[in-house]
Amino acid sequence: MAVNLLSSPPFKIAISGAKSSKALTLPQWSAPSTRSQYTAAYSPDGSRIAFASRRGGPTGVWVSNADGSGVIEISNPAYESGSPQWSPDGQKIAFDSRPVDRWEVYIADVAERVPRKLITNVSTMIRPHWSRDGNWIYFRSNEVGKEGMFRCAATGGDAVLVSGDFDADDAQESFDGTILYFSTGPQQTVLKQLSLKTGKLGSASTVDGFPELGGPWNVVREGIYFVPASAPRSVQYFDFSTRQIRPVFEVQNDFGGGLSGLSVSPDGRWIMYSQIGDVNSDIMLVNGRY
Repeated sequence: MAVNLLSSPPFKIAISGAKSSKALTLPQWSAPSTRSQYTAAYSPDGSRIAFASRRGGPTGVWVSNADGSGVIEISNPAYESGSPQWSPDGQKIAFDSRPVDRWEVYIADVAERVPRKLITNVSTMIRPHWSRDGNWIYFRSNEVGKEGMFRCAATGGDAVLVSGDFDADDAQESFDGTILYFSTGPQQTVLKQLSLKTGKLGSASTVDGFPELGGPWNVVREGIYFVPASAPRSVQYFDFSTRQIRPVFEVQNDFGGGLSGLSVSPDGRWIMYSQIGDVNSDIMLVNGRY
């Protein structure tokens, strides 16, 4: 019996550009499943979506067209995998996977659908993110003695420590590649930033005027969409130029924390997200001998 904690499917809400504060349409998706689905991410051209799903058994990474058609799995179906992120050219997807006793980062060419392990000097890695130029992969390390945020060349090689914060997570670069944002903090989750202009990774500072995080967030060209701790059923928008915050839309159920994901389409018209749904179960038949 498999218990579903996150809603199925991911939901798609229309917004009329970055300055809108009104949800315009109801959720849409054409690839339903009774199993949990989450962390949906738009491809750079907006034509496809990568997401984590238990539709095939263990959580895996799947890709579909933007309307939910043409669903295929790109991760190894024998291993638990998740946290998919598109490369800037839309040709590859980085994700984390657990083939044995620890999490590792894999990269799959979408056309080939063959995952390849990212070889580096850190053994335990989760939640990868690409740099805007596609040259780097950021990830969180849980390896004992190497906890924190690292980055590694997308082709592999030694990883470099970005932040020693134990809970540093979900690294996202600004669109011009000059600032790195990441969340951190076990009790109060705050958003931090560090400058990448000098080519040297230095100390990070808290983003001025940004409230405590209560769920997923997504950097866009002119600001950040996020779920605040003070309103866990609300998506809000932080404007870089004005440092002002405005509400965007609210949902009836809670978001599923970081697992739910929050992805804005490249044209700024749509937001893809997941939320906690009704707890239900599937009866599974396993064919085999014990």
